[in-house]
Amino acid sequence: MLDRRNFLKTAASFTAAGLVSRAFGEEAEAPKPAFKAGKARHVIQIWMWGGPSSLETFDPKPGAGPAYCGSLDHPLQTNVPGIEISQTLPNLAQCADLYACIRTMTHETNHHEIAAYRMQTGRMPGGGLVYPNLGAGISKICGVDAGYDSPIPPYVVLTTGQGRFSESGFLGPKYKPFITGGDPSKTPFLVSGYVLPGVDGEHQARRQENLAKLDAWGNQFPENGLVDDLEAARKNAYQLITGTAAETFNLGNETEEMRNAYGMNWFGQSCLMARRLVEKGVPYITINYKGWDTHKRHFEVLNRRQSEWDQGLATLLKDLRDRGLLDETIIWWGGEFGRTPKIQTESPWFGGRGHFCHCFSVMLAGGGFKGGTVVGKSNETGEKVAERPVYPQDLLGSIYWQMGIDPTGKMPNDKGFDIPIQDPPSEAGWLRELV
Repeated sequence: MLDRRNFLKTAASFTAAGLVSRAFGEEAEAPKPAFKAGKARHVIQIWMWGGPSSLETFDPKPGAGPAYCGSLDHPLQTNVPGIEISQTLPNLAQCADLYACIRTMTHETNHHEIAAYRMQTGRMPGGGLVYPNLGAGISKICGVDAGYDSPIPPYVVLTTGQGRFSESGFLGPKYKPFITGGDPSKTPFLVSGYVLPGVDGEHQARRQENLAKLDAWGNQFPENGLVDDLEAARKNAYQLITGTAAETFNLGNETEEMRNAYGMNWFGQSCLMARRLVEKGVPYITINYKGWDTHKRHFEVLNRRQSEWDQGLATLLKDLRDRGLLDETIIWWGGEFGRTPKIQTESPWFGGRGHFCHCFSVMLAGGGFKGGTVVGKSNETGEKVAERPVYPQDLLGSIYWQMGIDPTGKMPNDKGFDIPIQDPPSEAGWLRELV
């Protein structure tokens, strides 16, 4: 038995250690340190449309045998001791200190549409609402609502829409991304598809004057709010085409050496364009990289395309670092899910990999996230999470935090919805180990 003084003394010591409930026979965790919001200002999302394979990217399994890894059974040791990645990624192997490999992303669906929604909103569909994705949320909170003032929209997608669902959800079309179109490896790019060959700036100005003269409705009702909105949209569009903003999209302003470093292909030049948009203060940029739904002849696709994104992404990481921009720019790479670890050799796949949501890889870099590390561990074949599952809401909530946004706060909206910015994290929690 304890007297009152000794009881209070003992209880105080338990409280300091976070163990009061354990003293009374109940289990309780010690309190975790506060998850301090970061100071990142930009996000570059590299969306591997269709779903890339973990075994040929950031979680190779050479010991699983040819039924799983085919002939790619010699992973590369990176510049971080103990971390290996696919032998098809030599450039990224030399800068692994700049990024983290998340090897245990997981969720519940192998359907493209639902999985894309899940990975980009952190939520499952249903309940009568379409939620905004991460890009739209950051566009609103860090762009429109934060006084962002630029002719370049705060959410840009290079170069085709991701589809699958409405990115802005219940926030409305104002927060949808600006989709550039075109091919940045072609010169000039200048928001391709909006500028006609041979139409110079003077010709464009005459066209604008003539269009204004023909606008009978706008001239008759100059104080109409709708007319004002249309006029503002028109001016912004022309600014993107012919104004100073257009120069951002002109990769001809870059040196030939820099363009070659990124790779003179669509993906490499899209990475270079993303860096230029970061320099102009754009909060959220997506590179929509299609072609990774490799049901058939998976390894043939890798032979054609793996080297271009290895070069482009590695150059982007190092270029941002060298310009002092990596600490304020988050890069996240990944798709809606991964591919089946076991190769599908039977007809009609002939060496393909199917959809696989149970365990796949994501890469995360910059913006205050620690590089040179691995999160999670899959089993010997890559088919199951062995340690530390990471769910979409864990990943997106962590990115919000590093952008200085409390993911548990209310999503600002004009519809009166009392909805948190992001669903609560899974039991495993946000990516505290990376901050």
